[in-house]
Amino acid sequence: MSEQGQVLDVDVSVIGGGIAGLWLLARLRQQGYQAVLLESRALGAGQTRYAQGIIHGGTKYALRGKLTDSSRAVARMPQIWRDCLHGAGEVDLGQAQVLSQHQYLWSSASLTSRLAGFFASRVMQSRTRGLNRAQWPVLFQDRAFRGQVYRLDEPVLDTLSVIRALAGPHRAALVHVDPASLKFDRESGALRFTTVDGANWQLRAQRIVLGAGEGNAGLLQQAGYTQPAMQRRALKMVMLRGGLPQPLFAHCVDANVNPRLTITSHRDAHGEVVWYLGGQLAEQGVGRSDSDQIVAARKELQALLPWVDFSRSEWATLDIDRAEPRQPGGKRPDNVFVHEQDAIVTIWPTKLALAPVLTAAVLDALESGGIAPRGQSPLPPWPQPPYAVLPWQEEERWKSGH
Repeated sequence: MSEQGQVLDVDVSVIGGGIAGLWLLARLRQQGYQAVLLESRALGAGQTRYAQGIIHGGTKYALRGKLTDSSRAVARMPQIWRDCLHGAGEVDLGQAQVLSQHQYLWSSASLTSRLAGFFASRVMQSRTRGLNRAQWPVLFQDRAFRGQVYRLDEPVLDTLSVIRALAGPHRAALVHVDPASLKFDRESGALRFTTVDGANWQLRAQRIVLGAGEGNAGLLQQAGYTQPAMQRRALKMVMLRGGLPQPLFAHCVDANVNPRLTITSHRDAHGEVVWYLGGQLAEQGVGRSDSDQIVAARKELQALLPWVDFSRSEWATLDIDRAEPRQPGGKRPDNVFVHEQDAIVTIWPTKLALAPVLTAAVLDALESGGIAPRGQSPLPPWPQPPYAVLPWQEEERWKSGH
């Protein structure tokens, strides 16, 4: 093999093996595009594995009593994903694990929290309904609880199982590359890289899709572009395990745009229940030390669930950067982002649930640009990337907990 490497012509190359990139790859190959996906670490290793797995339908963005642009953008997502989970959608997620078919909204005894739950249920009444006490999760049936509970028909998925379901049928189109080797050749339009086993390649594609999340900034710079600009919005999530009463998938609602606290449940490497905490706790925890954030999480849980004993729980934190297109004032984007320049398409999904919308926008852009499928041929036997490990299953993360 020459130093310049073997040459392969494809229709579309995708960089980044998170849910957005893999959903796009699956749809491209379904439609007959010769498409490949390059990943430098592991499938799902970026933002995907830190997600809580919630397939939002917009209720959490309607907590002020009116539909927002964000709530409209994701309103159809639960049904689209459910169709895929049942094998009747645009991709087959039949092998993905559903952690819970629905979540709960709970309001504390405060008036503002009760009103927030009421407005959310009225605005999004097609997916939210109040429950009588007998229908509440066992955790909330304690006599000490004085709030209200609503059921939210939005599923929660195990994100790694979604990654496996998307990647499995298209393993031959996945390439594990040396992260330092990726180079854009502006003159030839080729994408040069070295696989982890040392083979050099030139990939000539009609379109290169950058779907690497936080890595998009470096890829754009390496390709010689200054736009689109990226922003990072940080979170400081909290995990706890040990002595937990049961799995819980719930949001404590208040009068703010975001839930006061969001709890999803997962399993560590030993099968023990882990609560994963987000919401305002994670937003406001940015800048706190790990120990201070754990103290804040303890206080919040004691305030909201005072009848639960967390004295035997073990705690840990996760610092996360959400990569997005830059917005005025660093605000959260309302919808997916697709930006074309020359042969490069830069994408950010904004939320995991919006992967189908993002893919549809890219397919529309390809069609508008005259990029039609040219048929598929066998791909080389190159090394394929491994799957990521979920953070709560990495035992070393728990060693610094308190």
